[in-house]
Amino acid sequence: MTLASLPLIVSLLVAQTPAPAPSKTPPAPATAKSPSAVPGIAPLPGLPNLWVSGVPPVPPALSQRVQQYLESRSAQLLDVSGDGQQILISTRFADVNQLHVVETPLGARTQLTFTKEPINRARFLPGNPQVVFYLQDTGGGEFFQVLKLDRRTGRSELLTDGKSRHEELVVSQDGKWIAYAGTGRNGKDTDVYVAPTADPKQAKRVTEVEGSWAPLEFSDDGSKLLVRQFRAADDADLSVVDVKTSARTQLTPKEGKGSVEAAVFTHDGQGVYVATDRYSDFAEVYRLPLTGAPPAAPPSLTKSVRWNVDHLELSPDGRKLAVTVNEEGYGRLYLLDTRTQALSPVETPRGVLSQIRFPAKRSDRLAFSLTSARVPLDVFTVELGTKKTTRWTRSEVGGLDPETFVEPELVRYPSTDGVKVPAFLYLPRNAKGKKVPVVVMFHGGPEGQSQPIFSAQTQLMATELGLAVLLPNVRGSEGYGKAYRAMDDGVKREASLADIGATLDFVASRPELDAARVGIYGGSYGGYMTLATVAFFPERIKAAVDVVGISSLPSFLQNTQAYRRDLRRAEYGDERDPAVRKVQERISPLGSVDKIRAALFVQQGANDPRVPQSEAEQIVQAVRKKSSDVWYLLATDEGHGFQKKTNRDMAQTTALMFFEKHLLGPSAGQGSGAAGGK
Repeated sequence: MTLASLPLIVSLLVAQTPAPAPSKTPPAPATAKSPSAVPGIAPLPGLPNLWVSGVPPVPPALSQRVQQYLESRSAQLLDVSGDGQQILISTRFADVNQLHVVETPLGARTQLTFTKEPINRARFLPGNPQVVFYLQDTGGGEFFQVLKLDRRTGRSELLTDGKSRHEELVVSQDGKWIAYAGTGRNGKDTDVYVAPTADPKQAKRVTEVEGSWAPLEFSDDGSKLLVRQFRAADDADLSVVDVKTSARTQLTPKEGKGSVEAAVFTHDGQGVYVATDRYSDFAEVYRLPLTGAPPAAPPSLTKSVRWNVDHLELSPDGRKLAVTVNEEGYGRLYLLDTRTQALSPVETPRGVLSQIRFPAKRSDRLAFSLTSARVPLDVFTVELGTKKTTRWTRSEVGGLDPETFVEPELVRYPSTDGVKVPAFLYLPRNAKGKKVPVVVMFHGGPEGQSQPIFSAQTQLMATELGLAVLLPNVRGSEGYGKAYRAMDDGVKREASLADIGATLDFVASRPELDAARVGIYGGSYGGYMTLATVAFFPERIKAAVDVVGISSLPSFLQNTQAYRRDLRRAEYGDERDPAVRKVQERISPLGSVDKIRAALFVQQGANDPRVPQSEAEQIVQAVRKKSSDVWYLLATDEGHGFQKKTNRDMAQTTALMFFEKHLLGPSAGQGSGAAGGK
């Protein structure tokens, strides 16, 4: 689960009130219109947005055990004022993340917005931090709108049409322009819009081309804008657009393909630094000219670091390029001297780095977000002269001692085709000398990556329930080179299912792990992997929790939102091709329902634009024809995952209850769960 995508799928950032314990589910009132086709579904008492079928009441003792973990918070860096004295963050004190400002290290988090929907992306207006631009959707539908907050009045103004989908948010350093992407032209293609901040409703399209386009950065003088066209994780192009004329020049070569992970203008505005895997197996940093043909093989500026570069930020004086590198899932910070091209590491606490930002008027300080297994996502700064790191936020973990949390072990194990699967293994402290049950958690994406971030859900399972947790990065995962990432593309996904068997073989090989008591958990593509595990390795799994997962690849591709359908076909293959569809149907869990033996719990958001509700309901109804042990939870005010605290608490608590029943209950050890792989 990467932090930048945030897209996130199954939100593991948790929050403030204890998970409510539902009473026995009564019949739905005659006046209530069911949001689901699943028979017997009814709203939870006191929680009308949560509908359940087959989910028993949560025991009060379990609610009490998990309460402190669910009090955990996080703080995500969004922006820094020009003088570095104000840091804009997203954090939660009530039900969802809202905008806050911190003005001193470990100082008060002053809340700026008070809405019912989460806000996770925002920027100050340069030169006037009393104005904030931000993105917000409704009900998890991801049709984000751009809004402008005046901190002096506390009022927000809607700047976009209220119905199209918008993403990204870039403001020029001179404070005159704002740019974002949107689907307003036809609902399918994503264009780039630019508007003057003095009159931000007067936006114009500066790209009007088929595909998915997004702004990355303005030049220092605001006259030019870097834009990225995204076709797939391994196929993107970088262009520069003249803000006044909309003239567009492609900077990456027209031949071949590669990623565009990040890009920034050089200080003189005559070139760009771009992180791409076009010339190597990993994303490295290159300098491309703004005019003339790009060199056939430009020299890499980070060739000494054989891992993916994922973030770039240029200091205001242009002398230092901050570079973050994903090394085996952990983040490392480097500084590139733009005059000598010397690359030097900067020591930070060990963890996963994201959202790096220089204040517009300071080249001596860099702000960043960081998380680790024992540290919730928090904001730090580093003084580049003294290399001193300062923590600006300290997010609560429910009064628990972080030192009691489990640190993961990085492991690798063999699969087919010479693949060695990297994974993070969390072992409970009581595992020595005994066999403990295991929950395998698959990340989404598919081009996501499990990293050693703080997860209340993982710590609950390992620390409180005594379950081992294994987070594999099967082929197709990000972070291990483009060849590894491409190993599951299209019809090659069938071969990648062997990594599931390899994961289960690894579990059987470890003396501390009980291969007879294995559970599976995953969201989005991880939900597909969860369902594929129980369908294609049925004799080895006891229980599975599928969150917003894909049950049929063809129906998913047909029903996902139009603006993302072609992007997903690039990853999964085109279901309109009969040969491709044949493979997709063969590896879709829905077609192998008769093989499923494990207990199943499906969780879904009704407003999910990515994996629609129909994917959840068709697998629930199909499995129920042969088994009664199927739970279903539907949130009518959520989309691709659970962002509202009350909903998330219930989803996580019932998932723990499900695993406790099937992996730790009286009959959990019965059966032949350790049988050989398929």
